[in-house]
This record gives sequence, structure tokens and C-alpha cells, in this order.
Amino acid sequence: MRSWVEGANEPDLNHLPYGAFRKEDDVRLCVRIGAWLLDIAACEKDGLLDSLTANVRDACCQPSLNALLSLGPEAWHALRHRLRELLEDTAPGDIQTRVDWFLYPLHEAQLVLPVDAGGYTDFYASLHHARRVGELFRPDNPLLPNYKHVPIAYNGRASSLVAGGTPVRRPRGQRRPVSEGAQPEFAPSYALDYELELAFVIGQGNVLGEPIPIANAREHLFGVMLLNDWSARDVQAWEYQPLGPFLGKSFATSVAPWITPMAALEPFRVAPVAREPGDPQPLPYLVEAADLRNGAFDIEVEVLLSTEASRAAGLEPMLVSHGSTRELYWTASQMVAHHTSNGCNLRPGDLLATGTISGPQRESAGCLLELTRNGVEAITLPNGERRAWLQDGDEVTLRARCEREGLPTVVLGECVARIHPALQTLSPAR
Repeated sequence: MRSWVEGANEPDLNHLPYGAFRKEDDVRLCVRIGAWLLDIAACEKDGLLDSLTANVRDACCQPSLNALLSLGPEAWHALRHRLRELLEDTAPGDIQTRVDWFLYPLHEAQLVLPVDAGGYTDFYASLHHARRVGELFRPDNPLLPNYKHVPIAYNGRASSLVAGGTPVRRPRGQRRPVSEGAQPEFAPSYALDYELELAFVIGQGNVLGEPIPIANAREHLFGVMLLNDWSARDVQAWEYQPLGPFLGKSFATSVAPWITPMAALEPFRVAPVAREPGDPQPLPYLVEAADLRNGAFDIEVEVLLSTEASRAAGLEPMLVSHGSTRELYWTASQMVAHHTSNGCNLRPGDLLATGTISGPQRESAGCLLELTRNGVEAITLPNGERRAWLQDGDEVTLRARCEREGLPTVVLGECVARIHPALQTLSPAR
């Protein structure tokens, strides 16, 4: 398949990620095609989507994808099919002329989050991440006894999800006392970290009290986004016992502004990583034939870093680590099935993040906590600078791509954000 859109090619037409952009006082849904975005709401108002049902057309005119997500796979496939018809080089000339009016240069667009996420859950799906972090704090018992039985997760703060490109301000927080008997300190975090993750976007939800069987889980997954779960490790270390992460993570979570639909990822499904000899088998509610066959995805992921000094020198962002989602211990369907197994209701637009994506090699670690062994062994960047933790002015870029011989490459939207200094606190009111 080819597109008539200038500069677009086969991978662009196979991908067609969804986003949202600000146009004057409105927020419009769109898809990306090459270096352009297509205004979906404008297409609907011009009659280009008249072949679709009324509820799909109405959903296309909303400021977020949530209405479309609630309609389910049949509606998603119908819209995707129609958009491809409009953009393929086989589209009639008059159709091309009409659609061309609704294409906007991507570099001029103000992108916003395309979903209204009422819920955000962060899993701990990478065995290598869990083991490597456990070795730092529990060298004699790095993996807790439940890890290989149950997909571990915590409920994150949806209100602090921000679109990639939004600056991230260094948080202040309470830190562990420096000595026995001393008071905790409240100050800007010195141990600011990134976490390389993917977020699965929930389409149709489920009724409270009615779990989603793993055999049906794929029907509830709309797409994926890159996600950076920023973490203040010093704050996290003091607060996380006994109830888990709180203010050390809720100050910001950056999400790429583009959602890659699951349909574009289907060709890159692979079997989940083989369990180690002696590992327990998942309980029956987490097992399904199709999921065992191709429940994982072969997505290459990487972290790049630029600093104030590297940008001043005109250097490109520097590669810090790279890995693959095929290393994850738990699949997306297992996450959905477990999340709802107690009757918890997921809603359209909810995000289920993978947790830090790390591989078996140290260079495939998805965060500085692992790469620097909790700040003890600073890494040397290609320009000679060293980092134990992120400094003000550092900019983190997450990238991902799917490649397979004989198939068009799918490049997921980048997730980029720069660290700004902490706010100066005011004197207490008297």
C-alpha cells in the first residue's frame, strides 16, 4: 500500500497512530501520516466519514478518544479502514483534494494527550528489572516470593499524567534521616530518575464486579504509548514501606502524545519469554492458548539523554540504554485479566503501564537506578559527562520501533521531557 500524501510511505499507512491537537479553541482528534496529521473531526464534518455508523462519527468529533474506545473493536477497525481508504493512493482524485484541506504540518501542531485517563496502573512486569533492583536492596533474596505467581502493580496518580514535551519540575520531598535520631529532611530530590515503559490503553472497560477473562483481554486493548514514570528515588526510599510508591512518583508521568493501535502491532506479536526451569506455572485464570502462542510483542526500546552541555556543543541525544519488550515476564492480556480478577472495573482511556522495561544485560536496564547501582557507580556519557542521577536541564527521550524482515517498520511516537529546577519554597505563613 502507498499513500498519495507527500512524503508518506508504506510504514506510515500501516501505522496511522492516533493523537489530539489544539486548533484555536478546540481540541481535535487526528492520525499521523508521514510528516502530517489529519484532522478527523474535519473529515467527519465534510462528509468523508459518512460510511461509518452515527456513533462512530460522533466519537470522531469529541476532544478525546474515550468515546471511540468505548465502542469496541468493530468500531475501531471500521474507522481505521476508512482512514486508510482516504489516504491510499487508490483514493479518487476528488477525495484526495478534499482530504488535503485537512492535513496540517506535524511540526506546527500543539499536541495534547488523546485520552482522558481516569485510571493509571503501573505494573512490575520485567523480571530483569525486579531482580536487579532486588539485588541492590535484598542481595540474599532479590525476588520476593510472590513475583513469579502474580503480576505485581500499584495504582498510580492519573491526574499527573502529562503529554511528552511538557517540562518536568524537580520535586521536593521528605527524605530519610542522615543518621539515627535525626529528623527527615524536606528538600529538592537529588536522586531523580526516569523509567522506560509502555502503556497499554484500555478500550472497552468492564462492569464493576465482572472480571475480564484472559481469553477476552485482547478485545479490551486499543493501543500502546511510550511512558516515562519519573521517580524521585530518595523520596521513594523513605516513603514506600509499608504501602508502596506515593509522592516519589506522583509529581509527573510523561506519556507520548501518539497511540499506536494494536492493529498496527499484530504482525509483531511473539511468544512470551520462556520461564526459567523450576518457575511456577501461572494459575489457570492467567493462562490462555493464544496468549502462550503470541501474547508478547517484539518492540525495540531505547533511552537517549541530552544535557545542557551536549546541546550547547551541537551534539545529538546520546544513547543510554536499549532493550526489548519481548523480555517482559507478564503479557498485556495477563495484566488485564489479573487487574480485573477481583471485579475491579477498567474504563475507556485507562492506562496499564508495563513498569520499567529491562533486559538481562546491564546496558539494557531501563532506568538509572539499575544502570548506576542506586547512584553508586555513575555512568559516563559519550561526551564525557557523568551521571548518577538526572540533573536540571537534562532531557530524556524514549524511542521504540518494531522491525521484522519483509514487514514495514513501525516507529512509535517519541516521549520527550526536560528537567526544570525545583520551585523555591515560600516562608510559612504566620
